[in-house]
Amino acid sequence: MSTVEAPRTGVRVHVQKLGTSLSNMVMPNIGAFIAWGLITALFIEQGWLQAIFSGLRDPDGWVARIGGWGSYDGAGIVGPMITYLLPVLIGYTGGRMIHGNRGAVVGAIATMGVVAGADVPMFMGAMIMGPLGGWAMKKADALWEGKIRPGFEMLVDNFSAGILGMLLAILGFFGVGPIVSSFTRAAGNAVDFLVSHDLLPLTSLLIEPAKVLFLNNAINHGVLTPLGTTQALETGKSILFLLETNPGPGLGVLLAFMVFGRGAARASAPGAAIIQFFGGIHEIYFPYVLMKPKLIAATILGGMTGVFINVLFGSGLRAPAAPGSIIAIYAQTAGGSFLGVTLSVLGATAVSFVVASLLLKTDRAAEEPDLAAATAEMEALKGKKSSVASALVGAPKGPVSSIVFACDAGMGSSAMGASVLRKKIRSAGFGDVTVTNQSIANLTDTYDLVVTHRDLTDRARLKTGSAVHVSVEDFMSTPRYDEIVEMLQDTNSETGGAEEEQPENSSRDVLPLESIVLAGTATSADAAIDEAGALLVAADAVDPAYVDAMHEREKSVSTYMGNGLAIPHGTNEAKAAIRRTGISFVRYPEPIDWNGKPAEFVVGIAGLGNDHMALLTKIAHVFLDKDEVARLRAATSADEVRAVLSDSE
Repeated sequence: MSTVEAPRTGVRVHVQKLGTSLSNMVMPNIGAFIAWGLITALFIEQGWLQAIFSGLRDPDGWVARIGGWGSYDGAGIVGPMITYLLPVLIGYTGGRMIHGNRGAVVGAIATMGVVAGADVPMFMGAMIMGPLGGWAMKKADALWEGKIRPGFEMLVDNFSAGILGMLLAILGFFGVGPIVSSFTRAAGNAVDFLVSHDLLPLTSLLIEPAKVLFLNNAINHGVLTPLGTTQALETGKSILFLLETNPGPGLGVLLAFMVFGRGAARASAPGAAIIQFFGGIHEIYFPYVLMKPKLIAATILGGMTGVFINVLFGSGLRAPAAPGSIIAIYAQTAGGSFLGVTLSVLGATAVSFVVASLLLKTDRAAEEPDLAAATAEMEALKGKKSSVASALVGAPKGPVSSIVFACDAGMGSSAMGASVLRKKIRSAGFGDVTVTNQSIANLTDTYDLVVTHRDLTDRARLKTGSAVHVSVEDFMSTPRYDEIVEMLQDTNSETGGAEEEQPENSSRDVLPLESIVLAGTATSADAAIDEAGALLVAADAVDPAYVDAMHEREKSVSTYMGNGLAIPHGTNEAKAAIRRTGISFVRYPEPIDWNGKPAEFVVGIAGLGNDHMALLTKIAHVFLDKDEVARLRAATSADEVRAVLSDSE
């Protein structure tokens, strides 16, 4: 069997993972970017406050003095924010991703080294040094874990972080900072080559990707501004000032997210669009492209469109527009160029929006397919409509006898997903179809159908290229399960079978009362993972290192199951840290934002072998039943919770 959709290459999968990691360092700090954007839009020379002050006649009074605060040339509050605050925040977040607060502190110290050792804003340097600091601190802590005498823990922790931070800051100052600066200069030289050979629209092929890597200031002020100034001295204007500063490509991407995006990205896109267009802070849209690297095609085509229109109309600016705000651009537009500049912004926005919308809609169709279009050929052959083929992106050529639900570790989400799917298939009378769960690393190309989370489908295809693949997002109540049953009705004879026996276990051993918390204190997904993991550690089910693996698992794919349930668990490589099978249960009075979805119940899982599968099956059945979920919500004791989870059929 094969799928209609060609699998993505391994390079693309790795690039997507890299983009996700970079985005995870920037997205939590979007508020700081917005603050910087507002301050910049207020205080630039052509900004809103300057326009107000310049209209008031008070040359020697308080108005003039306040207006002096807005001097953009003197940097003021704008310069220190982009030079120090934003890179340090990114480095801090990158270190925290790797090793919690200790990694965050060392990552921030290391980032200061590259900030001081370079002459350009060190966003890229922060994305290197932040995670490096977290990783180095994590490795250092592992060296002496359990070897420190009681009473000396704080002393060792503080001095080890300080010494390591110092060493990494020195490395950043003398090593990484100059290297990143050299890279920015090399990128600028490449742009200079294209400009000098009259290939202006092609400059977008380098400028737009470089912008997303936070090289925009180096390219704009290091190459385009000097060249444009020389040209403006001769002709009174220069098109070079518009190559990087056109807000159209970024605006088009943000508008596409406003219409076709999902979750936090869609909710934050309107505010980002205002900051990007009026404040000229192009960095605000970079994380949106990093989340989906293929959107760089939209910015490139939008940028090329804008440059082409400016070439066609011979438009240009008298001086650099810094930052790339539409306000600053119009303030510097040369006489006779207003039409060309306006059309270039509109054209770039339109092309970028159309391309980005198409790419986002294509992504969405992969998750929620257009059944009519995807199954046209199958409907013609069978003489009836079917929604199955679109969900499966290709139909099996014969009966399906083996289905596997695969996840990263093969013991948490895959076990519960397999349980739900197995029950549906058994209820439909297909007792001869086996439904198992497995880790992706252990998959073999022997299954007829493979079910995975949408973020893991590409990896699963590499292992099981001949199988039909189904991508899901909601493990508990996804319509994909019903479509699989419909497919079986078309391909398999309806033969019943004995219900697959589940291994016996004791919920008292796997889920002790001490591992049940009725009022969790966490307010974020990361903190909830720590809370559920700490219960597993306290129950002597896992080593502390397993909690780190739970966070690592969450970075690769969300463990949110649907119906208010999240089941964080470790990666496949972390099974060595499991001492025995254990489950923890935490209920939260207020749902936690779990990657844009509300999680009211968090179940931590650590499983050896299959002895936790029976309880997981019962948990899955509970969360498919609204009445049972209501019982969990109303439970006033740990005994009641365990009774609900243990007695469900």
